Amino acid sequence: MTEAKPHILVVDDDNRLRDLLKTYLRDQGFAITVAFDADDARSKLALFAFDLMVLDVMMPKETGIDLARSLGKEAPPILLLTAMAEADHRITGFEAGADDYLIKPFEPRELVLRIQAILRRAGAQEQRRHSVHFGEYQFDLATLRLHKGSEVFTLTTGEGQLLKALAEKAGQAVAREDLARVLGAGANERSIDVQMSRLRKKIEPAGKPRYIQTVRGAGYVLHTDR
Repeated sequence: MTEAKPHILVVDDDNRLRDLLKTYLRDQGFAITVAFDADDARSKLALFAFDLMVLDVMMPKETGIDLARSLGKEAPPILLLTAMAEADHRITGFEAGADDYLIKPFEPRELVLRIQAILRRAGAQEQRRHSVHFGEYQFDLATLRLHKGSEVFTLTTGEGQLLKALAEKAGQAVAREDLARVLGAGANERSIDVQMSRLRKKIEPAGKPRYIQTVRGAGYVLHTDR
């Protein structure tokens, strides 16, 4: 199976530079979509999922910084391009949500290396979001597998779903009725207590709840490592 190419959105009102970046980055193994201003970028963002956005700062009508700020958490990782080298401009860009900054003129190879670095960081963050750690344990939310070093614990489907529900709200109490809805038809608060007791025995055989704790009147909470 061929690995999917990282998909990058290049946003620049300079036709010549935009075309050069499109050609060069495609030659470097990236899938490229281009946009000529902020409105065009928003239309492309509505159509495709991007791994990264290369965004020019100085554009007509709406600057790249304004666009980055307006997108907020919905934006993919952002590499800003600018001719302004002053520290205040860089700080403003980072405050708007940029992940990196490259001053024009730049070496194309440096652009590629910075893109690769951002994608590595984004990939590591995504991996951490799909797993939680508590003590010696690691739980994968995608596969519902619980590891302790090289040891893999066998969880029932119900136990895996319960642990996932707790892991997704780590540090917060999850009500029994909410956990029952996760398990679906036939589950009730009593059955949740039974399954939680079995799960605890696998994780905390000493019988002293450390990671999965009962919160009186609120449900259960999973304490994970920060």
